[in-house]
Amino acid sequence: MESHGENGVLRSRCRPVPKMPTFPDPDEPLNGQLSPGKQQLENRETHITSNGRIEVEHVISKKLQLKRKAEYLKSDLMRQFEGQVNDFMDSLIEESASLEPVPVPAVFSPPLSDKERSKLRHFHPPHGQGKLFVSRRSLLDELFEVNHIRTIYHMFIALLILFILSTLVVDFIDEGRLVLDFDLLVYAFGQFPLVVCTWVCMFLSALLVPYSLFHLWAQSQSHSHTRMYSLLFGSVFLLYQALGLGFLPTYVAVTNSVPPASCFIIILEQVRLMMKAHSFVRENVPRVQTWAKDKTSPGPVVPQVSQYLYFLFAPTLIYRDKYPRNPVIRWGYVATKLLQVLGCLFYAYYVFVRLCIPQFHSISLQLFDLRAMVLCVFNSILPGVLVLFLAFFAFLHCWLNAFAEMLRFADRMFYKDWWNSTSFANYYRTWNVVVHDWLYFYVYRDFLWVSQKRFRPAAMLFVFTVSAVVHEYILAVCFGFFYPVLFCLFMCFGMMFNFVLHDQRKGPIWNIIMWTSLFLGQGVIICLYSQEWYAQRYCPLKEPSFLELLKPRSWSCQRGLMGN
Repeated sequence: MESHGENGVLRSRCRPVPKMPTFPDPDEPLNGQLSPGKQQLENRETHITSNGRIEVEHVISKKLQLKRKAEYLKSDLMRQFEGQVNDFMDSLIEESASLEPVPVPAVFSPPLSDKERSKLRHFHPPHGQGKLFVSRRSLLDELFEVNHIRTIYHMFIALLILFILSTLVVDFIDEGRLVLDFDLLVYAFGQFPLVVCTWVCMFLSALLVPYSLFHLWAQSQSHSHTRMYSLLFGSVFLLYQALGLGFLPTYVAVTNSVPPASCFIIILEQVRLMMKAHSFVRENVPRVQTWAKDKTSPGPVVPQVSQYLYFLFAPTLIYRDKYPRNPVIRWGYVATKLLQVLGCLFYAYYVFVRLCIPQFHSISLQLFDLRAMVLCVFNSILPGVLVLFLAFFAFLHCWLNAFAEMLRFADRMFYKDWWNSTSFANYYRTWNVVVHDWLYFYVYRDFLWVSQKRFRPAAMLFVFTVSAVVHEYILAVCFGFFYPVLFCLFMCFGMMFNFVLHDQRKGPIWNIIMWTSLFLGQGVIICLYSQEWYAQRYCPLKEPSFLELLKPRSWSCQRGLMGN
């Protein structure tokens, strides 16, 4: 029975395949005779079908090869044209704003003439051209709905529990009792009443001075001597930015020796309010200038105080009269995010107590050499990476989402998927979208507008310089010493990686390279700044000169000097 069945199967496999019906070829002779070439082809097809050996595997492999070839060609074409299409669309959007006031040539037209450049120099982009706010959730809120991603969040919570347990066990072994005093947090957030008073003064001045100056300037545009008024009010506004928001808060923080965390609150709020004041003026001045030119209404359109007040609290640095709003406030969501911020503070406390202080308390007393620095950098990678994750999660996700929920601010794209970046150019754009938008619209694009789009590399260099200077200024004031590690990383390695690891780099290997560089950078920052922090306290200078203040103390501080 089995052999009979097998023979039946073999006979069914060897059964000739029925031939498909053929249609007459218009080139075929009418007498039905085939040409030699076609007759040979017909005989070969008949031979294949008569044997019943159609090579299915061969046909499938050919199809797969064609499919792989098509996919390769598609990806290759996409890589070649992706950058060009993006540049074309960006240029098209930017130039569409200037079609009505000034005839701007097309993207692929010849270079602008001197007369056209002169017209473009006096053109101001109309209000509303720029960032578009839409209602959307934060990326981590969406990802945490997936159980696999939420498990990573649970792993970090478990690590925090282990930090707490290890601290309690070590304190119990050393002291014979449980020590629950958070002396580092108490020190870091010291002089908090002074911080609150300074912030209230900064906020009230940022609310009253820029709005009052803009309102008076807008009313003056309906009279003569508009240029004189513009110069006057513009000078007063810049003076306020430099002295009122720039110098006075820094003076209060430095003269009172405000501890690091409290000083970070003052300086970060100082920078935030300065950026918001600039955005308010930058977005509303073109509207008043357009009204002064056309006089389409009895008076200029000036935003209301309530709109400016909402903007000062809103988690964005780009001013708009209106933002997309959610219908209700989820107070449970707000409480969850604020508790997560508090948890991140305690997490950072245990990271410094368990991983940083024991290491740098002894390393900082040694003479600075290459071996000690290399060991210090690699030992600092883990705490540096944890601090990076905590800063991102606490501020860019929890803190901004909490304020956005309380204000019913619907656009929650404060960051993008920076962890998937395969280039540092994409990482800079996606790590902190709030600051990146401000730098892009008010530094990069305005630089191109002033230079008439002739110096794009210079505009990018200027953006890097502004960002590096502000970051180094914040660290110098808050730590109480000048040690331009972050500035050098920004201007040297940051600029180099921005061009080497550019957007054309795709694939997992480039993401690995990006993460490796990021980890090493965090290790360098934690190592060098921690060494300098302890050196400043172990080797103080009684009457330091200006050059001695600029020289890092960790390069010369050692145990012998401390004893002296």
